[in-house]
Amino acid sequence: MQAIKTKIPGVFIIEPKRFGDARGFFVETFHANRYAGLSLNGPFVQDNWSRSKYGVLRGLHLQNPNAQAKVVSVMHGCILDVAVDVRVGSPTFGRHVAVELSESNGCQLFVPRGFAHGFAVLSETADVVYKCDNYYNPTDEIAIRWNDPALGIHWRIAEPVLSTRDASALPLSEVRGLPTYFG
Repeated sequence: MQAIKTKIPGVFIIEPKRFGDARGFFVETFHANRYAGLSLNGPFVQDNWSRSKYGVLRGLHLQNPNAQAKVVSVMHGCILDVAVDVRVGSPTFGRHVAVELSESNGCQLFVPRGFAHGFAVLSETADVVYKCDNYYNPTDEIAIRWNDPALGIHWRIAEPVLSTRDASALPLSEVRGLPTYFG
């Protein structure tokens, strides 16, 4: 396994090692001891799986105060996965990391607590799975406008398919209840 640092401290691209031959491949998608070496200690308590069609954009979402860190993987298809630092007072507040995750490249993205997360489906369909270190709590959920110009995210989708909630989300500057950065 290889961990690649991104331009925002704490956000990692993880490349699990694949063992392949003529039959296909084998990969450990999670190994607690190895991930703990990256300070991804968990415990991870919930696994989520979503299937979406081309052009679907899910996000940007986070929970506060019961935040979640996530390890995001794609089992089928291809997505543009995005993590946005929304921790008030952070030196990287409002900046994002965007990475293509696919079944082909086998990469994962670690999204720490205090970051909004979203993805856009670039393939015909995509199955996205993610491990969370806290349980989903709908009363703590916050949505941020996916196309907020202040964030400058190029989603690579001209007309995304959005949920009602995502279509009506506020820009980051108007969102209240964001997490605080503790350096």
